[in-house]
Amino acid sequence: MEKNEINKYVQENKDRLVDELMELLRIPSVSADATYSQDVIEMADAVKASLEKAGCDVVEICDTPGYPIVYGHKIIDPALPTVLVYGHYDVQPADPLELWTSPPFEPVIKKTEIHPEGAIFARGACDDKGQMYMHVKAFEYMIKSNTLPCNVKFMIEGEEEVGSTSLSWFVERNQEKLKNDVILISDTGMISNKQPSITTGLRGLSYVEVAVTGPNRDLHSGLYGGAVANPINILAKMIASLHDENNHITIPGFYDNVEELSTEERAEMAKAPFDLEDYKKSIDIKNVYGEKGYSTNERNSIRPTLDVNGIWGGYTGEGAKTVIASQAFAKISMRLVPNQDHHEITELFQKHFESIAPDAVTVKVTPHHGGQGYVTPIDSIGYRAANKAYTETFGVPAIPVRSGGSIPIVALFEKELKSKTILMGFGLDSDAIHSPNEHFGIFNYLKGIETIPLFYKYFVEMSK
Repeated sequence: MEKNEINKYVQENKDRLVDELMELLRIPSVSADATYSQDVIEMADAVKASLEKAGCDVVEICDTPGYPIVYGHKIIDPALPTVLVYGHYDVQPADPLELWTSPPFEPVIKKTEIHPEGAIFARGACDDKGQMYMHVKAFEYMIKSNTLPCNVKFMIEGEEEVGSTSLSWFVERNQEKLKNDVILISDTGMISNKQPSITTGLRGLSYVEVAVTGPNRDLHSGLYGGAVANPINILAKMIASLHDENNHITIPGFYDNVEELSTEERAEMAKAPFDLEDYKKSIDIKNVYGEKGYSTNERNSIRPTLDVNGIWGGYTGEGAKTVIASQAFAKISMRLVPNQDHHEITELFQKHFESIAPDAVTVKVTPHHGGQGYVTPIDSIGYRAANKAYTETFGVPAIPVRSGGSIPIVALFEKELKSKTILMGFGLDSDAIHSPNEHFGIFNYLKGIETIPLFYKYFVEMSK
């Protein structure tokens, strides 16, 4: 298996590889909205068909309490190492639709400053259909060229964007079926198209919804204003109090188990190329904002956070309606670092949030989903194989980075399957995942297909 041979295959099949991905992107597999439930099922069928066509000996659609998991494998010799590929076929909702420059489920190719060769604009283009499909096409190449050096298993789920609830149920019941030597995931990004990186750390997550209730009905703001608590005002004050003047989270016990990196580790992280002015320009802000004493890259990777993801209550329609709302609501997420337990953090949040509410209102905290943080060692065979693969296709070694995002199932995999995960992402921060106009560079998509087979090659060589 040589880099030039893979590159030749990719270039000769470029149009087909892109067209096949665009067909998958036309399926609106939004797992959060039951309106799209049939589309999610259709997407599972499409993934099954793609794995069968690529060369898997066995492909199954496995029922779960929620959306199905697509499992497939190619076992060439039980004595050889086994790579388990994980991905997800569900996508985020496309809202707000009016901010898309083209329909979210009608993929189009557009050239951009960062992607002069073109990028595919569609919901799920990068997260995670494009990155998941790279693995299917890399596998296809290895089968067609007779260069597959080890066994492969695929596990592609349909609930990642809503917390992977059924995945833990499935993994716990299929440990022998999923037995592997390393898990390979592409649901992360890299620094740039010239500088690859490998994600070595992920933040955990605690996600809650809060409700503040005052009077038993909406009240006339003239007749009752100033005499009763306004739940919207109270909620705003409570949320504001969750950070101090240094943007430090004020929940008692929140930082008790936070991993503090050494000066040396922080210095290594700082070697990653980063231009603060370009960063601010890319999201059109005048200045950055965050916890005092930490850089921008540290704030969004090695430090925990608390953010309001949505807030509502009262009248928000056209014109005026002078009411004091009966209730106010917010959705809040906390990104956690290794050693912070998401169950414990959720309990600490609930206890604190209830304690700071005045007795003029009642508060209800509803936990949603969460997950643990994760760190993978850079001296493992999997990491070294991935780095060698990136080095060969990009011409420079990858830089280890910690991501601000969360993939809760990575910690689950280590707990249940006793194997390490390698996060080989090919997306960019500018790809607008979870936002309008999500896209994935054609360069990145094809480069992933070229790089992944080399990971297999070097992982097997280093495992001997």
